[in-house]
Amino acid sequence: MYCNYFGFREKPFTITPNPRFVFLSKNHREAFAHLLYGIDNHAGFIVLTGEVGTGKTTVLRTLMEKLDDDRYRTALIFNPSLSALELLRSINHEYALPAEGLDNAELLAHLNRFLLAENSAGRTVVLVIDEAQNLAPRTLEQIRLISNLETDTDKLIQIVLAGQPELDHLMARPELRQLAQRVGVRYHLLPLDFEDTRAYVNHRVAVAGGKGAAGFSRGALKRIFRRAGGVPRLINVACDRALLIGYTDEKREISASMAKKAIREVGEFGKSVWPKKWFRKKSTLQKARLRRKSAGQRQLRQRAWICLLAVVVLGGLLAAYYRSPGKSAATDDFMAAVRWEMTRVEGSASAVRAFNVLAKLWHVREATGDMKLSLPIDLERIAGDRGLRLASMTTDLTTLRRIGVPALLEFDLAGLDGRRYLALTGITNGKVSVSPPLLGKSTFDETDLKRFWSGRAYVPWKDFDQLDQAAAPSTSRENVLRLQNLLATGKVYRGVPSGVYDEGTVNAIKEFQQSRGIPVNGRAEGTTLLLLYREAGRYDMPRLTGKGDGQKR
Repeated sequence: MYCNYFGFREKPFTITPNPRFVFLSKNHREAFAHLLYGIDNHAGFIVLTGEVGTGKTTVLRTLMEKLDDDRYRTALIFNPSLSALELLRSINHEYALPAEGLDNAELLAHLNRFLLAENSAGRTVVLVIDEAQNLAPRTLEQIRLISNLETDTDKLIQIVLAGQPELDHLMARPELRQLAQRVGVRYHLLPLDFEDTRAYVNHRVAVAGGKGAAGFSRGALKRIFRRAGGVPRLINVACDRALLIGYTDEKREISASMAKKAIREVGEFGKSVWPKKWFRKKSTLQKARLRRKSAGQRQLRQRAWICLLAVVVLGGLLAAYYRSPGKSAATDDFMAAVRWEMTRVEGSASAVRAFNVLAKLWHVREATGDMKLSLPIDLERIAGDRGLRLASMTTDLTTLRRIGVPALLEFDLAGLDGRRYLALTGITNGKVSVSPPLLGKSTFDETDLKRFWSGRAYVPWKDFDQLDQAAAPSTSRENVLRLQNLLATGKVYRGVPSGVYDEGTVNAIKEFQQSRGIPVNGRAEGTTLLLLYREAGRYDMPRLTGKGDGQKR
């Protein structure tokens, strides 16, 4: 609708990827360099993570275009919600290898021969898997087995896993630790900063052919940057709406007030249900339909409806990010203050500070403040170096209260360059205690914390009696006897402790897990052991307290 007015050949801001509009910010260029370095140095596994809309796919497409066929053999698997066997068949299919009707062993045999042939020819085989956070653990284990295809001196295939931050959480699971240990290069793609946001917007306007007829003031760009958090996809939605407002107001430059109106309208449309509701609000779209009636009313009406339908789709993308009319200004001010406060401490420093709060409670040595961490993977390593385990979970405050041990809380807010961490030291009467203090406070209402906590937590614990080694059924060991005594303390093991990991022991573990509201698998590990130690009452471990000081009991 506004293209003719501004002199565009096409709309500059769409959410559909268009190679003509590719813009590589300094973060994108750095991500690309990491991927290329990992591939050329045969790192084996390379992991790229980033929030939704930050441009991971753009980086991957640029990578695939730069890897020429003379030196590389590439395959791209997108959104792999497949079983392990289906994924292996898809990989063989992408490399034009036999796939249909073959079992796992046959597929691997064909793939191995292909990899050896390409290696002999001096070519590097690259497998890129996008949206890898959707992979099942068993499928990831299949990918690890593929990486075992190697010569005495070299990896035969370079595997790039790209996905949302949940991919890091997935790979941090204990059963995938072998895979996590094989990652040679890791990069987390951050949103654009303000200068890159300005360059990004100007780049898209220029490519669309605006020839200086449309511009965004610095104030407008700042408003869009703050609301979109530097996420390109959200920047596109806001800028598209702002240009429509500029068209209806007959303005060539988008001002800060116009950007504010665009953000508000997109947020409203994201919450609306019926088109007639929008017309009652005298939206920008309605004004655009009424303007220039005499210059082709029927054609303009058709275009307006097309744009209206686009808004229905685009508006939904920002519904979760932009304030709805019912939310109070106080909530926005609170979230803005939290975000600003968290930007003052870099991610690694935040993790070290929070970990050291818990290290004091566990009486282990603190981590050094200048450590640079690959989060959250290195948290488990730091804990392990100090004789602690780290149970990672996506959970809620009710579950953490039931576990009753101080924990690390992870925060992943839009606009932040990575994750931040606080130590949870107390929960009582709807109040939570955290350390280091945030906004000068150590205590928050649970409802306030829930507004900005990601739901991810890491609970340090100590395997005092090495009971995770008692996981082999029908084996008589001293630590099995200790496990049975712990289960008896928890009133779930009713026989005479025998030191034999038998069916009665497994059933007792299952009963304990079910009664404590944790996943039932019959194995003495992780949260199960943590709760057994805590409830026994004779082990020196910190507890969540009402005062938030993590006192031992």
